Amino acid sequence: MILCVCPSPAVDVTYDVARLSVGATVRVTRVTRRPGGKAVNVARVLHAIGEPVHVLAPVGGTTGAEFAAGLAALGVPTTLVPSSCPTRSTVTVVADDGTTTVLSEPAAVDCWDALREAVTELVAHADVVVASGRLPEGAPDDAFATVVEIARAAGRPVVVDTSGPALLAALAAGPTVVKPNADELAEIAGVADGSAPVAAAGRLAASSGATVVASLGADGAVACTAGPAGERAWHGRPAAPLAGNPTGAGDAAVAGIARALRHDPHAASPPVELLRDAVALGAAAVLSPVAGDVDAAHHADQLAGVTVHELADVR
Repeated sequence: MILCVCPSPAVDVTYDVARLSVGATVRVTRVTRRPGGKAVNVARVLHAIGEPVHVLAPVGGTTGAEFAAGLAALGVPTTLVPSSCPTRSTVTVVADDGTTTVLSEPAAVDCWDALREAVTELVAHADVVVASGRLPEGAPDDAFATVVEIARAAGRPVVVDTSGPALLAALAAGPTVVKPNADELAEIAGVADGSAPVAAAGRLAASSGATVVASLGADGAVACTAGPAGERAWHGRPAAPLAGNPTGAGDAAVAGIARALRHDPHAASPPVELLRDAVALGAAAVLSPVAGDVDAAHHADQLAGVTVHELADVR
């Protein structure tokens, strides 16, 4: 199974509106409430396409109870660690023209030691480990690095999707794959902006030894590796630009990475098929109205259309 470690779970509320006007009364045409958080979105996508998953997360308060009930209703296996900190909510407002606005409450935990112990117990039964999301208040700065160390000690591939100091700490622990977006990549790679993702990903792969998959929105993603012969990079593109809700596309891409590693533990080098699956699931997720949802038929269609080619210049 694929273990999805979610330190910052949420109840995701999605509002569909005709148009979002700041300072005005806006009528909501549809409300959807789902268990969320980045690693939970990863797990839901994997579950939807038939991959075995297990979610580890802290829960607290009435929103925590709603979160737990939602995952149970979906049939997603879980280990939930009680916390006195209420589980947060996020609100996503999606307008008819595709404009998406996300309001994200801060997350907090007071049970990191119990979460760390649960990771150690569950990794023994996992094929792949995913650690995803922002670290909540109350978790140590090296929390994701600790997850990476536990996974590596057990010989399991581990995928990390976070940003800033948490990502830097995780990289030092030696993850198999990291998946920043272009802006997150620029921040930690010391590049002036997100306009040179291939160079930034190559620099990060060379300094860390990890395979770096950088999501590029509608333009797909790039994957970079580094070895004795230098850096190599590949670009994966969907068959055509897609309109829809991009909120969960990055999480779906992580699901594609984890899926590829479950079926081939060596898929990160070279990462051609891994990148193909990441781009296909990310594109399929855009076609779903709610983050964490994906239609298996859309995934199959997108997988058939993704193109991956190696880039000649990583600089």
